[in-house]
Amino acid sequence: MTDHDLPVIAHWFDGATAPSASGRTAPVHNPATGAVRARVALADQADITAALASAGRGFAAWSAFSIAKRQSVLFAFRELLNARKGELARIITAEHGKVVSDAMGEIARGQEVVELACGFPHLIKGAFSENASNGVDVYSIKQPLGIVGIISPFNFPAMVPMWFFPIALAAGNAVIVKPSEKDPSASLWLAQLWKEAGLPDGAFTVLQGDKVAVDGLLHADEVQSISFVGSTPIAQYIYETASKNGKRVQALGGAKNHMLVLPDADLDLVADQAVNAGFGAAGERCMAVSVVLALEPVAEELIAKVTERIAKLRIGDGAADAEPDMGPLISAAHRDKVSSYVDIAEADGARIVVDGRGYTVDGYEDGFFFGPTLLDEVPTSSRAYTEEIFGPVLSVVRVRTYDEGLALINSGEFGNGTAIFTNDGGAARRFQNEVQVGMIGINVPIPVPVAYHSFGGWKKSLFGDAKAYGVHGFDFFTREKAVTSRWLDPATHGGINLGFPQNS
Repeated sequence: MTDHDLPVIAHWFDGATAPSASGRTAPVHNPATGAVRARVALADQADITAALASAGRGFAAWSAFSIAKRQSVLFAFRELLNARKGELARIITAEHGKVVSDAMGEIARGQEVVELACGFPHLIKGAFSENASNGVDVYSIKQPLGIVGIISPFNFPAMVPMWFFPIALAAGNAVIVKPSEKDPSASLWLAQLWKEAGLPDGAFTVLQGDKVAVDGLLHADEVQSISFVGSTPIAQYIYETASKNGKRVQALGGAKNHMLVLPDADLDLVADQAVNAGFGAAGERCMAVSVVLALEPVAEELIAKVTERIAKLRIGDGAADAEPDMGPLISAAHRDKVSSYVDIAEADGARIVVDGRGYTVDGYEDGFFFGPTLLDEVPTSSRAYTEEIFGPVLSVVRVRTYDEGLALINSGEFGNGTAIFTNDGGAARRFQNEVQVGMIGINVPIPVPVAYHSFGGWKKSLFGDAKAYGVHGFDFFTREKAVTSRWLDPATHGGINLGFPQNS
C-alpha cells in the first residue's frame, strides 16, 4: 500500500468519527511485521477546539442525568465490554504487539475499575449535619469537575484510560482521551461502545495527536483536570504545565522496580516470577521488574534457574494461532533504544548472561523484536541500572545483606513498585515498613493494586494531587460544596444582630 491507500484513524467528536482539519498524520505500525497498517490523524488547534466543543455539549447532557440513569449506562457498558473484549484484544495486539492473552489480561484489569465505578453512588454522596447551630443545618454535596483530559501511553491503550474514565464518567464529567499515536484505535473502539451503552454524544471524546494535542489540553481553560501515565520527564512536564494553568493533575511517571530475594526464598518461585515480571509484555510495563537484588548465597543458583526458563520462552507474532510467550517491542526506535542500554551495561562491566540484541523471528525479519536479556553484576553506577529501560532486560545486582538491598532501593529516584521474596514474615513486615516505594509485593512480583485501592508510586514516579482509581479517583473527579442552611420558624424570628455569627 502507498500512504494514499492507507486508512486514516480519525478523532471521535459528538458520537461519531471525525476527520482531522490539520491534514497531518503519523504511521501506525504492526510491530510484528514492521509494516505500516494505517495512519493516525494529528490534531491542530481547530481539532482541539472541536474536541472541547464536543465535550462541552456532552457534559451539559451527561451531568443532567440522574444518578440512577448514569449507573444504568455504566452497567450497560460493562456488559458490552465483557461480551466483546476479544475484539478489543485483537486491536491492541495488532497495534501494540503484545500477545492476545496479555491484551485480554490488560482489559480484565481495566474492567475492574469499570465494575468499581458501577457502584459509584455511595462514593459521591455528601454528608449532613442537622442542627449544627440553633436551627442551622450544614451539608455537603459532590459535583463533577466538568471536562477532564486523559493522556494515555502506548503500553496499555485500554487499561490505562480505564483507570480514569469510568470514575470520571460516573461522577458526571465529560472525558477527552488523547491516545498514544502509536496505538490509537483502542480508544475509538471504546468510544463506540460507550455510544452503544447510551452515553450522550460528546461525553466521551477522542482527540488523536502528538504534543500539539497534549499542549492543547494542558492550556485549554475548559479542561479542569489532567490524568496521565508515561515517562517521568513527561509526567513532570504535564504536572508543571497543567498545575500552572490551574488544573488538577494525576501524573504517573516512570519506574525502576527492584525484586529483593532473601536466601530463604523458594528459588523456583522466584525464577518463575522474575521471568514473568521481567519479560511479560516485552518489559513494556511501568510495573515490570527490571532489577533482581540477589543475596550472594543464592545469586548463582537463581541466575541459572532464570537462564533455563529464558531458553524456553517463545518469541513471535502476538496474534499468531500458536500464541508465543512474548511479542515485539512497539517500534524500531524503541527496540534500538533498549539495545543501547545493553551496550551501556556491557561497556560498564556487566556480564551478558543472555543477549537479546539482534533477535529475529523467522518470517518476521522486519518486526521490532528484541530477545529476553539477562545481565549479571550490573554496576549501580551504570545508566543501565539507574534509568528506566522499558524493555525485556533483567539485571541482577548481587548484595550481601538485606540492609544493603534496602538501601539500594531507597536511594533510587523512582518509587513505583518493588517486591520481596522470602518465607520470613518478620523480614517481609520490616520491608513493607522501611521501603520508600508506593506499591509493594510480598512474594508478588507485580503488585498492581485491585480497583478499590489506588495505584501510584512515590518520589519521581508520581506527580500531582491523587493516585489513580479507588477512593483517590472519586475524590479527584469531584469537587465538594458545603451548604449552610437555615429555615426560620415564622413564630420565632431572630431579629437584628450585627455581631459575628457564633454557634449557640
